Amino acid sequence: MSELARPTTKTERRRRRRQPPLLHIAHDEGDGPVVILVHGIASSSVTFRQLIPLLQPRHRVIAIDILGFGQSPAPVDSEYTLEEHVAAIDATIRSLKLREPFTLVGHSLGSLIVSRLAAIEQARGISWLRWMRPARPSHVVLVGPPVYVAPSEIGDLRVRARVDAYLKAYNFLRANKEFTLLNASIISRLLPKGIFEVTEANWTPFVKSLENSIESQTLVSDIAALRVPVDVVYGSLDAFIAPGSMTVIERMRHVTMHRVEANDHIIRKRLARVVARAIDGEAVPVEQAAVAESAS
Repeated sequence: MSELARPTTKTERRRRRRQPPLLHIAHDEGDGPVVILVHGIASSSVTFRQLIPLLQPRHRVIAIDILGFGQSPAPVDSEYTLEEHVAAIDATIRSLKLREPFTLVGHSLGSLIVSRLAAIEQARGISWLRWMRPARPSHVVLVGPPVYVAPSEIGDLRVRARVDAYLKAYNFLRANKEFTLLNASIISRLLPKGIFEVTEANWTPFVKSLENSIESQTLVSDIAALRVPVDVVYGSLDAFIAPGSMTVIERMRHVTMHRVEANDHIIRKRLARVVARAIDGEAVPVEQAAVAESAS
C-alpha cells in the first residue's frame, strides 16, 4: 500500500489536531527592524490603524489576527486558552522565518499573549540548535494590559475589591449572552468596523478567551520573568484597567510605564504616538506623558 493510500492512525490524527493553526497576517509591509502587532479580544488588526502609519516609514510592520478573531481560523475544538493563543501566534511568527530580533506589541488580550510568548522563548534558553530557531523578541510593548491578579493574592483591600468586581462583571457577560450581544452591537456601531465586535459568529472564541485567557492569566509572572525591556502604555480613562492593579508591574526595574491622559482603551492618535515612541525607545515616562502629548 502506498504512503498516500495508507490510513492514518488515531495517534497521527491526534498529533495533527494538536498542530496550532497558522493565523491570518493582516499586514506585512515596510523595511527596517521588525515590529509584530497582536490585537485583543473581540477585535482584529484594525486595532492598529492609527499606529501602523507611524511605524511603517522605518519598520517592517506585521499585524496578526489572533485565533478566533478577524480573518484567522476559529477551530471548533479550541478552548481558547492562553496556551492555544500563544501557540498559534508562535507558529505564525516562525512561518515568517525571521532572523533578526523583533519587537512584540500586544493590545489588551494581545498583551497577555505576547508577554507569555516572550517568557516562553526566553525559558527555552540557548542550545546547540539555536542557529536553527527563528529570532527572539528583544523588546515587549504592552498596550492597555488588563492586569487581574487573583483577588486572594492582593494585599490592598481596595484594589482587591476592584479586581474582584471586574472578574464578576466578566462572569456576568459570559453568562448573559443576549445582554452581551445587544450591548456589544450598540458599542460596535460607534466604532470603526473591526475594533470591537461580539457576534454570534465569534461568541465562542469571545467567552472562552475571556474565561480561559484573560480571567486565567499569567501576565504579572511573565513580565517579572523577562530580561528584555518592557514598556507599558495605557490610557488614564481605560475602563478595563482596575485602579491600583498595575502597582506590582510599576515596581519592576525593567518596566517603563507610560500613562496617556484623556485616552481610553482604544489606540487613538494620542496613544498611538506614545506607543510608537516606546517602540523606538523615545517615549517619556508616566509622569511626563500628559505634558508631552498635550504639547504635540
